[in-house]
Amino acid sequence: MESSLVKDNPLLLPLNQEKTVYDGFVTVQEQDFRLRIQLPPDRQLRRARLHCSWQLKHLLRGHEHIVKQRLQQSANLVSFMLELKTVVEVGLKSRPECSSIPPPQYYSQLISEMETLGWDKLLSIDTEFRTLRLKAQDSSGRQHILTIKLKSKHPAEAPECSADLPVPLAITWTPQSTLEQLNNQFLLVLESLTEFWDVLDEIDSKTWILEPEKPSRSDTMRRITIGNNVSIKVEVDPRHPKMLPECCLLGAEHVVTPLRNKLNANMHLWLSALSVGFVTPTVLKLRSLIRCVTTLAVDNPSTRPVCMSGCERCPAAGRASALFLESVLTAASLSQ
Repeated sequence: MESSLVKDNPLLLPLNQEKTVYDGFVTVQEQDFRLRIQLPPDRQLRRARLHCSWQLKHLLRGHEHIVKQRLQQSANLVSFMLELKTVVEVGLKSRPECSSIPPPQYYSQLISEMETLGWDKLLSIDTEFRTLRLKAQDSSGRQHILTIKLKSKHPAEAPECSADLPVPLAITWTPQSTLEQLNNQFLLVLESLTEFWDVLDEIDSKTWILEPEKPSRSDTMRRITIGNNVSIKVEVDPRHPKMLPECCLLGAEHVVTPLRNKLNANMHLWLSALSVGFVTPTVLKLRSLIRCVTTLAVDNPSTRPVCMSGCERCPAAGRASALFLESVLTAASLSQ
């Protein structure tokens, strides 16, 4: 048995004559992991104790019950080591990011880049120094988080980046790129979406939102109440937030049908409505669509529309909420 153990695990050696303590490394997929095995005087595996490096412990996370089971059932140390290697292989395959430990240069490079970027921008970092969460702020003061998953060969390999955005996050990366450059690209993406978020923020603040219950920065849809048991669902284009969004009226058919007919019949007036009277491009530039939309009284569609914002060209409204797309739904009133 002893010869088989040494043959299969040449880097795991006994530390005493009784051969109850083994220390060294277990090799799996050409990688060495530190391991120490302490056996009781009677050498019964069921009472053995294992001590391993943090890398090996990380790989065995979630498989501890299997290791304990193998200790109870294995006939000897040779068979147990074979079982242990199998479990480690499973861990390596299920967690490919753990398959290679970064060299020392990786950590020095990371520290240098963070010092250039600024530690104040670091929100958190995991225990493996692989996943970073950076905080950023757009020109309107909204807070955002950029999650970066670095590869072991950083910066030679491009990191995986994600954020709560309504569009895919496209990042340009070269072996000479740095975290500061990546963060600057992220800030440019945020600025390109500022107008979109301005529109949705104003919708959220001035209307009764049914869905989503807790909107995230990646959400492009809003379902808005426009009357008793009647709502409108709108999908805003993040790249063109001033354009007429996709919309769907929801509610009782006898109430929804006339509104839907009016909406379909007057969609062509959307652009003309943006240039007449109080709804001007200059005003809309401040807060896009919601700033100067009009109010629709569902029970009385002929009600004259009024602006909700109280801006220079508009009289202050007497109601407490503004409804998205109301200028379209009341376009008939504008044309009368």
